[in-house]
Parts: sequence; structure tokens; C-alpha cells
Amino acid sequence: MFDPKKLLDDLLGSNIPGTGSTVRDKAGQATQLAKDNPLATGALVAVLLGTDAGRKVTGSALKIGGLAAIGGLAYKAYQNYKAGNAPEPAPASAEPELLPPPDGDTFHPAQAPQGETEFALTLVRAMIAAAKADGHIDDEERKKIGDKVSLAGIGSEAQEFLMAEIDAPLDLDSIVAAAQTDAQKVELYTASRLAIDPDTRAERGYLDLLAGRLKLPDALVDHVEATVSSVKVPAPSANPQVNPRW
Repeated sequence: MFDPKKLLDDLLGSNIPGTGSTVRDKAGQATQLAKDNPLATGALVAVLLGTDAGRKVTGSALKIGGLAAIGGLAYKAYQNYKAGNAPEPAPASAEPELLPPPDGDTFHPAQAPQGETEFALTLVRAMIAAAKADGHIDDEERKKIGDKVSLAGIGSEAQEFLMAEIDAPLDLDSIVAAAQTDAQKVELYTASRLAIDPDTRAERGYLDLLAGRLKLPDALVDHVEATVSSVKVPAPSANPQVNPRW
């Protein structure tokens, strides 16, 4: 069985322990050698599924690991919401420091009622669902996704899981039901927003529907949007002439 927490790190581009590199970097190098589109821009899940590859999560947000990063972002957004602060993203030039939620807080991964590993799997599923929300995947694009997943070096079991999730019909009911606490509802939305930059009506509509199903207040959603935007920065393309989807 693959490690869902590691897969979550891989999808967001977190450092692979002991290597000093990221899955995103490895995949980018492989595709450059193959004269294919580099995967060095954007979160791996977003690039693989053809969503906007023009932005990536900053390294500062990923030093603490994918699960803790999502919890930290959700916690920060929630605290700003409760304090009544205006939802303002950080300046584009800034690289805000992100800390994991405090020990014992409901946003901390260790507090997940279903366990960290199971909740990490839920977040991965939520990210994939968001990334395929525009429904653009056909047989040809699925093959391209499979080829790029193979190049990413994430392991055969994780690869099989990803492809199965890509093929599976959207089940919003199960995604929403998997959030067992109010904190997890915010984290689930945060992970979904991290996976995509909602540039299409379908993507924006999916996030709005998800927020509604999770019963998140509009003001809290605005804070999540601002917080996520503060850690996503433009990612330069190695080949600006190539279609950013592929």
C-alpha cells in the first residue's frame, strides 16, 4: 500500500525526504529529456490533469509537509476569519511564513478522528476531484496523463490509485461526508483550492458548490481564497510556446 501522506507531498511538490528534490522537479527533468512539456510548473496534480499550470505553491509553504501545510493554511484562514480581518492576500513579492497548526488544535493533522493517513487520502481525492472539475479528460488526454504519471516516479501503487481516481465519476457526496469535523471541512476546501486556479466557469462552479455543500460561510471562503493565493506564485514556463495544458 502506498503512503497517502507522501503522495500528498508529491502532489503539492513537497521535498522528498533525503533527496533535496521534488517529484515536480524529477518529472520536469524527465519530460525535458523527452522533449515533452515540463512538469516543473504548478502542483503535480494540476499539471497532470491539464488545469492551470501557471502558478505553483511556494517552497515556504511546503517545508512543513503537504498535510501540515494544508492544515496550516486552513488554520490561518480560519483564525483571520474569526478575528474579523479583511481577506487580503500577501503581496506577490512576499513569501509568507507558514506554520503548522498548534499541537492539540482541531486543525492539527494528529487530531484527525479517522487518523492522519486516512485524512491525507481524503485530501488527495478532493484535489483530484477539483483538478478534473472542468471535465476535459478524454481517452487521448488520459493516455498523456498516464505517461506523465509514469515519468513522475511516484511508484506503481500510487500511480494506479491516481489513474483510478481520474477515471472514477465525481462523487461529491463521499468527499463532503469524509470531513468529520468543522476544521476538516475548511481543510478539504483549502486542498481543493490549492489544486486549481479557478479560471473556468466549471472550476469556479465546482468550488462554489463544494463550499456550499460543506456549509462554509462566504466570508470564510474568501479568507481561504486569500490565504491560498498568498502562497501561490507565478511559475515560469520552460517553453512559453507550448500549450499550457500539455
